Amino acid sequence: MPLPPLKLENVKNMQEYNCSPDNLNPQGELMKQQEDVECILTLHTLGWGHKRIAKELGISKNPVKKYLKQKGWVPYKSPKRKKVTSGLEDRIKEYFFIHRGNADVVRQELLKNHSRHISLRTIERAVKPFRDELQVKAQATLRFETPPGKQLQIDFGSTRLYIQDKLTQVFLFVATLGFSRRIYVKPFLHEQQSSWFKGIEEAFFWRYYR
Repeated sequence: MPLPPLKLENVKNMQEYNCSPDNLNPQGELMKQQEDVECILTLHTLGWGHKRIAKELGISKNPVKKYLKQKGWVPYKSPKRKKVTSGLEDRIKEYFFIHRGNADVVRQELLKNHSRHISLRTIERAVKPFRDELQVKAQATLRFETPPGKQLQIDFGSTRLYIQDKLTQVFLFVATLGFSRRIYVKPFLHEQQSSWFKGIEEAFFWRYYR
C-alpha cells in the first residue's frame, strides 16, 4: 500500500524540527542530535508508524523503535574506564609512606611486586592526596633548640632501594647538629652496633662537624 502524501502542516513541523534525511545518520545506528529524535517523535505523533518513519527518512527501523520506546533523546554516555591503579590503592598508599613520598619507587614496587606497569605520571596523580598528609607529619616533628656545639642527634631510618635490579633494604644513619640542623647521612646494610659507632665516628670527621 503506497504511503499517503504529507499534509502541509506536517511538512512545516518537519522543517521546524530539521526533520530531513540529511540531518540523520545514513546508517541509522548512531542518532546523536536531539533534533533528529524530535523529528521521529513528531512524525509518530502525526500517526506514522516506525516503518513509515524509517522509510521516509532513509534510516533503519532499529533507531526509530529505540527512540520511540525511550520517548525522547538520551545523550550517549561512554562507559567508565577502569583505572589502571584499580585494586592497588592500599598498596600505593603503603609504598608512598614507606618510601617517604618517592613516587618513582612506588612505581617500581608495583612493577616488581604486582607486575603492573604504570607510568610515573599516573602514580603522581594517585599519590597526590597523600602528599598533604606526609607534609603535616613532617611539620609535626618538634625542633629541640640548643646552643651551638651542645647537641648532636643521631638515629637510624630505613628504606628500600633497587640496587642492580634487586630491591634491597638500606639503613640510613642520620646525625643532626641541634643548633645549625646540619645533617650527615651514611647508608648501611644493617643496623648493628658497629654501624652506630662507624656512623658517629665518620660524622665527626665530616667537614661540617669539624
